[in-house]
Parts: sequence; C-alpha cells; structure tokens
Amino acid sequence: MRHEGEAAVQRRSGVRREDWGSARARPEIPAVAGDFLRAQRMIVVGAADASGRVWASALTGPAGFARPDGERTVVVGALPGRHDPLAALFGGEDDGDGGKGGDGGGRRTAAPAGTGQDAGDRDGHEIGMLAVEPETRRRMRVNGRARRDGDRLVVRTDQVYANCPKYIRSRKIVDGPPGIAAPGTASTTGTLTGGLREWIERADTFFVATRVEGLGADVSHRGGGPGFVRVVGDRRLVWPEYAGNLMYMTLGNLELDERCGLLFLDWETGDALHLTGRARVGEDPAGVPGAERHVAFDVDEAVRIGGAVPLRWVSGEHSRHNPPVARFPRATHRGLPQAPPGNGGSPAGARRGRPGEPPLF
Repeated sequence: MRHEGEAAVQRRSGVRREDWGSARARPEIPAVAGDFLRAQRMIVVGAADASGRVWASALTGPAGFARPDGERTVVVGALPGRHDPLAALFGGEDDGDGGKGGDGGGRRTAAPAGTGQDAGDRDGHEIGMLAVEPETRRRMRVNGRARRDGDRLVVRTDQVYANCPKYIRSRKIVDGPPGIAAPGTASTTGTLTGGLREWIERADTFFVATRVEGLGADVSHRGGGPGFVRVVGDRRLVWPEYAGNLMYMTLGNLELDERCGLLFLDWETGDALHLTGRARVGEDPAGVPGAERHVAFDVDEAVRIGGAVPLRWVSGEHSRHNPPVARFPRATHRGLPQAPPGNGGSPAGARRGRPGEPPLF
C-alpha cells in the first residue's frame, strides 16, 4: 500500500526507497511474531471514536490473551473498560480485570458519515495495535480492522511488522498489591492542570495513535529521558522527534490528518492519562539534541483514569540511545494559533510547519 503522507515525509528527509514504510509492510503474521504476541500481557491500541477523535488505550490480560488465529487474524481477549474513551466504540465494561467483560454502558453509537467508523460495519473499525515488552525492549505493530466478538476483539490484519528497541526504558512486570481494585473514577478536562503537567514532564514514555481515513490507524511508542516532553501552555505540549527507522508511519499519518491521541501510563500505580487533540509537525529541530524535528500537540480533551491498568512495573535502565534532555527554546506563535478547544482537529490539508517557520509552540 502506498501512503502519500509517508512518501512526502520521506522525500523531505532524503529517503529514496519506494518500498519503505506501509509500502513494505505485509498483512501475514510470521510465526515469530505470533510467539511474541502470545507472551505479552499488555497491548496498546488506537482508534477513532464515533466523532472522529483519535484515542490510545491499553488492554491487558494474562500471557496468551492476545494470540494469532490463522495467517491474518489476531484475537485479543479484552475490551476497553467502561471509563475508557474507546469503550463506546467496542462496548466494553470495566469489571476489574483490565478491560474484559460486558458492555459497561458504552453506547453503540453510529459514526458520522464518511468517518469509516460505522458501528454497524461488519468489517469492523480501523485499529492500530502495539505489543511492547519493556523488559527486553522488543516491540511490534499490528494494524487492521477490529470487531467485537463477545468479550474479545477479533482483528483482521493489514500490516504486521517489528520495530527497533531504541528509546525504550527497561521495565519488568511485578505482582501488584493484594486485591488490586477495579479502576477508580475518571476525570475529564480540557486543560493541562498542574498535576497533569507534572505527570507529563516526568514521563520517559508515551504512546501516540494516529489515523487516516482509508489508510488505517497506527500506534507508536515515543521515549526519551524524563523531561523530553514539555508542557508549554494550558493546552499545548511539545516533544522532539528522534532518529528512527525512516518509515515515518506516525508522521505520515499526521501529514494527512492532524488528529491523534496520546497515552501516558503511571507504571507504579496503573493510572492512565488519555489525551486527544491535534498535532503539528515542525521540520525545525529547535536546537534540541538528537532531534530531527519536533511535534506540537494541542489538547482537546484529557481523561485521567485511576488504576486503569492492573499491571505494575519496576523501572530499570533508560535506553542508551536517549539524547540529552534540553528545554525547547521559547518561540512566538506567529501564524500558528492554537486550535480552538473541542474541534477535534483537522483532516488533510491543514497547515503544518516547514523549514524557515518558527517552532510550533
């Protein structure tokens, strides 16, 4: 599949190969990928809700809860919990087991025409999935279409491929405290308050979900030293884009549709912070060590869920690939106003940064 957004970013980056990125990804699940999936206890998923806003979420279970079922099918034995922003899309309910269970009151609403997310679509919803094993720094992505089947998701794969271990902090799953309760209450806001700002700015890891109508959804990992993500306003955060595999699947989607979702996890408490909004890519690295460009993200909505993930991790060493952390320089907003709150972002054709323009924050 040729992805015009990826191709545009690759051209600007000097990549000359025509078979890179989505053009190279295959739909079949190799045996080694199936073995890796079966060993995982958490899968990060990304999709657009009925209004077209993109969210990233985490599904968890015992080893084997995600498994291949044939050459192009993955079965995930979990659903988003009732507080999860994607609960309505897949009709999950949180009953304390990390997202398995009934409908949780999640409304099965039809999507607006043209979003590709009609709840009655028997082919399912576009979904991106990331299986990441922090202890070994291994990860793989699976993109396709998902439909609910009882208390599980069935995914028909379109893209299956592995990623490099760069920027992943080592973490090991440990037994949680006795009697981990069901997830607590959820709070929603449209601004990055002091507590959320502190959470984001101490993070060394987050996940980003993107989607383009007709080209599918995708979830990727972003990592660096604590402080590599900066909050630069009540609704804006910015992060550096470090050197990667030159596939540009995240940036390629953002080239065509700015709407995206971010997921920050508290690895010790299981709390989750879901952000949805739009991202603009600035080609200027802004003088940040190791950065090739930067991304500015404007928040439309933030959802914080206490104890959303039942797993607990002990953190280990940072990646040896992490560049030094430096603050982004202050810059003007000339010509780049923040998106008005609540508009969910803009699809293809929206303005984004180019060389010679001020940084987008």
